Order: sequence, then C-alpha cells, then structure tokens
Amino acid sequence: MYFVAKALHIIGFVSWFAGLFYIVRLFVYDVEAADRPAAARHILQDQLRIMQRRLWYGIAWPAMLFTAVFGLWMVTSLVLNNVPLGAWLHLKLSLVAGLVGYHLQCGRIRKQLIAGTCRWSSQRLRMWNELATLFLVAIVFDAVFKSLEHMVWGVLGLVIFAALLMIAIRLYRRARVGSRAVTP
Repeated sequence: MYFVAKALHIIGFVSWFAGLFYIVRLFVYDVEAADRPAAARHILQDQLRIMQRRLWYGIAWPAMLFTAVFGLWMVTSLVLNNVPLGAWLHLKLSLVAGLVGYHLQCGRIRKQLIAGTCRWSSQRLRMWNELATLFLVAIVFDAVFKSLEHMVWGVLGLVIFAALLMIAIRLYRRARVGSRAVTP
C-alpha cells in the first residue's frame, strides 16, 4: 500500500504545482488587463477571474489536500513498519509548510484582485511565480537524495538556480519591453 500512496502523492503534488504555476500566470494577465481600455479590461478580467476561480477550487485546493492525505499515508506506513525517518523528512515538511504559506498567499492575491485592491505589479507576480519553482526543486531534491551531504549540494544548486532564474526574468523583461518599443 505504501507504493500506492506514493504514486497518488506524486499525482497530487504534480497537480498542485500545476495549479500554483498557472494561477499566478492568470494573476499576471489580470493585472496587465488593467492597462487595457475599459471594455476590453472588463471582458478580459471577467474571463480571467472565472478561470482563476475554477482553477483555485477545482484543482489547486483539491490537489493540495490530495497531496497532504497521501503524504501522511506514506509517513504513517513508514512509522508503522519501523522505518527510520531522517532529517530530510523534517526539511521536506518545513518546505511543504512554506509551500502551503505560498498557496494561502496566492488565495489572498486572488481575493485582492477580485476586490480591486491588488497592489502587485505584473513583474512582481512573475517573480512570485518563480518562488513556486524554487519550492519544487528544493522539495524534489530533498525527497530524492535524503541525506545531509546531498542537501548541502542541493541548497547550493538551488541558490545558483535561483540566481539564474532571476537573471532570466530580468533578461525576459528587457526583451519584452524592448519589443514593445519597436512595435508601432
């Protein structure tokens, strides 16, 4: 049964991350739609908010709960079979707690967009979106390698990855802004 729980846990977290990645992308489009003329803005934002609601309640929340249930099932199965749980699990659970915080903040951003009180820029939301990528990389490396030595290398790799990601975001922004200047 452990492997069934593990397979369902993996399906859950893949779906959860898909929801988190896409919801923030929808937030970016929502914020950028505010710069459109009134008629287009209303049409775009209404459609984006329908998509956000369906994604949030139809995929992101259920997938998070699915991930948690089957993760707990796996841990319970290990404990019942007297399998020692290492420090890697504490790190993973800490990272998952951070990811739950990220998830809840996405819910706050969604509510702010609906209320018209969101102060997040599209650039800031793009960077926020990449935080989920960092959580994904850290959690997967921790779960796969399960050792302190590998965790140190994983953290170093994560820092390098984060730096490269930030550079890529800045280069993409320059290219986007530059292409707008050229387009009539």
